[in-house]
Amino acid sequence: MNQTCTTLPITLVVITYNEAANIARCLDSAPFAAEKLVIDSGSEDDTVAVALSHGAKIVHQPWLGFGAQRNFAATQASHDWLLCLDADEALTPELVAELVSKLPTLMKSDTAVGVLIRSAEFMGKRMRWYRLMAREQKARIYHRERARWTDVRVHESLKYSGTATTFRAPFIHYLNPTLIHHELKYLRYAELKARDWHDKQRSIRPYEWPFVFIATFIKDYFFRLAVLDGWRGFAAAWMAANYALYKRLRYFEMHVYPRSIELANQELKAKRLER
Repeated sequence: MNQTCTTLPITLVVITYNEAANIARCLDSAPFAAEKLVIDSGSEDDTVAVALSHGAKIVHQPWLGFGAQRNFAATQASHDWLLCLDADEALTPELVAELVSKLPTLMKSDTAVGVLIRSAEFMGKRMRWYRLMAREQKARIYHRERARWTDVRVHESLKYSGTATTFRAPFIHYLNPTLIHHELKYLRYAELKARDWHDKQRSIRPYEWPFVFIATFIKDYFFRLAVLDGWRGFAAAWMAANYALYKRLRYFEMHVYPRSIELANQELKAKRLER
């Protein structure tokens, strides 16, 4: 990446936990950011040392949940405009060039957010067609007084008032190195989503279960075009359907066997999947 890139008054924000393998690539992909801010929730690997060596400011914050952690990060930034990336994501050179060209105008306007297009690597290669992994729209650039992350444990999103600008070039999600990584990650995500449902006392609706898997698979495989990505697309759609069903089964277990919440929490901590 060209390190002489124009510097813009925007803070790159990354929340981390044991991301030593990814954080350098993420930080280096945004050379135009005047500030690079890492909010770390207790990493036990070299995340902090690597981030420091790549020019990041480190703030230590015990884990609050995805939405709350991102909102806390916004209060720690030196600039009103923020670029939010996950540690396993990185901007492409094409997107960097587009942002350097267009961000100055956006930042002088009353625009609330900038929407980026995310493309994922899955099983070692970029997905070309599956909409959730090829051309997924993500609001990741925002003015902190015009937008705020939803305060949920997982699957947070930006809520904003005002207009949005969409950029054309993609950024890359290096999704998971293997299916093992993928399943462990989504095991934790399902647990967090089930806890949110438990807090809100969402209805269980077991009669939906036989249809959830089938409907999700059909939607992703055919209507979201995973079918065009061959057997990798089949695998991705199958795993999306499995996740949709599993989190409902897990929520049911929490309801009929409340002690499972603490037992699961202990197991996730033992496997370093909980913070």
